[in-house]
Amino acid sequence: MAQNPSGKSGPQAKKQGKSGVKASTVVTLGTIGVIALAVIGACAADDDDYEEINADCVDLGNQLPDGSYEVVDEDYCDDGYHGSRGAYGWYYGGLLAGTRVSKGTSVKPSDVSIVSRNGTVIQRGGFGGRGGSGG
Repeated sequence: MAQNPSGKSGPQAKKQGKSGVKASTVVTLGTIGVIALAVIGACAADDDDYEEINADCVDLGNQLPDGSYEVVDEDYCDDGYHGSRGAYGWYYGGLLAGTRVSKGTSVKPSDVSIVSRNGTVIQRGGFGGRGGSGG
């Protein structure tokens, strides 16, 4: 009995194509790739649908008698800042009146876009991390 060039005979030789990969495997992998791209695209499009809130850098260790905080330069809230005093942090969603902010929270909300009043992106659509844009 003669064998084909792939060294296989009978039904196995007929199931495989010229490259040795089954057509159903190629179709399945192609379909998975298309679905993955669709999911990534949908997630990227949803990023624009998040509510945007403002954040102010304040000294959280120095709450004023009226419950507000004095707004300080946002450089104090940088991850790399190691000042000798104060417990600086972001105050989210507060009402700004002059140089004071109140009625917000120091708890970082999720699933929102957070931007400082100077335009620095602190969080995009619920994903953590601080980006350096704006000025």
